[in-house]
Amino acid sequence: MKYFALQVKTRSEELFIKRATQSFSRGASSPVTMLFPRRRMVIRKAGAAKTTLEPVFPGYIFLEAEELTDSIYWDFRTVPGFYRFLPDNLRRAPLEGKDLATLKHFIALGPIAEKSKVSFDGEDRIQVAEGPLKGLEGRIVKVDKRKGRAKVKLDLYDEAFLVDLAFEVLGKT
Repeated sequence: MKYFALQVKTRSEELFIKRATQSFSRGASSPVTMLFPRRRMVIRKAGAAKTTLEPVFPGYIFLEAEELTDSIYWDFRTVPGFYRFLPDNLRRAPLEGKDLATLKHFIALGPIAEKSKVSFDGEDRIQVAEGPLKGLEGRIVKVDKRKGRAKVKLDLYDEAFLVDLAFEVLGKT
């Protein structure tokens, strides 16, 4: 299977998936599997903690398909909220290399990336025991122990962006 990335309106990814699914159920071309990796975050505001689901790749949905035919392309293009296939609509190429490895890393975690379990050594360096941060240690840009978050630099088609991933501290080693 190949994975293709498509850019949609940010914060409307779930609505786009719903609309696309309805389009396919009305007899459009053969359906493809749509992937939308998310992460569970705890947001604290005014002393109250609230658990939310945030996208790992805001504004992007991934398609799993053997090929991206013109028929599938046009079916997705007609769904409101569609922006473009990556790298662009004329060159609809599947993910490869680091991009594919990053996506597979989050797919392997399931639809929702939970908190990572970490510890800190004597020099305050983070050591990941398990979870979404495992394998991404070299991409960690900033660690906020108080909030329990690590800012990670992710790349997708030569575009870099920062994503917060939650962690819980097991203790010092």
